[in-house]
Amino acid sequence: MEAPVKSCCVPASGRAAGPAPSLLAAGGVDDARVVDIPGGSVTLGTDTPFFREDGEGPARRAALRPFRIDAHAVSNRRYAAFVAATGYRTEAERYGWSYVFHSFLAAGTEAPSPEGTPWWRQVHGAYWAVPEGPGSTIADRLDHPATHIGWNDAAAFAAWAGGRLPSEAEWEHAAKGGDDSARFPWGAAEPDDGNALCNIWQGRFPVRNSLADGFLGTAPVDAYRPNGFGLFNTCGNVWEWCADPFRVRSLSAAAKQRNQAATAERERVMKGGSYLCHRSYCYRYRIAARSGRSPDTSAGHTGFRVAYDAGASQAM
Repeated sequence: MEAPVKSCCVPASGRAAGPAPSLLAAGGVDDARVVDIPGGSVTLGTDTPFFREDGEGPARRAALRPFRIDAHAVSNRRYAAFVAATGYRTEAERYGWSYVFHSFLAAGTEAPSPEGTPWWRQVHGAYWAVPEGPGSTIADRLDHPATHIGWNDAAAFAAWAGGRLPSEAEWEHAAKGGDDSARFPWGAAEPDDGNALCNIWQGRFPVRNSLADGFLGTAPVDAYRPNGFGLFNTCGNVWEWCADPFRVRSLSAAAKQRNQAATAERERVMKGGSYLCHRSYCYRYRIAARSGRSPDTSAGHTGFRVAYDAGASQAM
């Protein structure tokens, strides 16, 4: 994949395109808390975009049907149940590597970095069950979000669980918690180093994390206060995949070029930012913020949550 790395926490995968895994029939164990989200006319995007090149604005209205969505991101425990039931192998396992943040590597570990983002390391053998590579474990993180999950991996789990990935519009509406003007899931207050409202970076990225919120990496999926709909961690913690192809709604030459690259890479929308976001670097933990990556991209901060059509019941 040859699209340039953007000024964002999500590195381009750099992998050669391969066949996508098949979606799996429903029938799994799903212990998620699922929230009913009302439909109606909703506001998407923003008239005050921070990253115009990402297509954050302008604000627009959209009509949504009622739907259901997981209260939190899919945890390691849930993903382990899926793998045990189906034998599914993620993109990171099939390719043999995934991106790991440099602070998580053992001293002396040699691993190459993608151009432009030296804090990411290409670690062979890293995937959801061994998130820092061979020798690491999720045994103490079963209630944390599953990571190193590509779009194809997330879509396969969602189909098995009797659901689907949310659309970007559904994700934004659910993340606002009933406040159509909300900038963050809790309202307008800016999180910062002294006001830990979500799991993002504190300190100076990427060299010093003060751990003011108590987390160097992921936090439990139900950490922090839920929003008005009862959803946890829609901003910060892990990036979450949406169903939509990534597109920038603009007629500018830059947008045309970006869309051509996104189409060539079959990019999908990611929302919410992650534990690596900081206002000085990746101010994409706002609800209107968005990013796009190819469906086989995986890293130590990519995850997802599942949506369901209204009236549908997830597999038990």
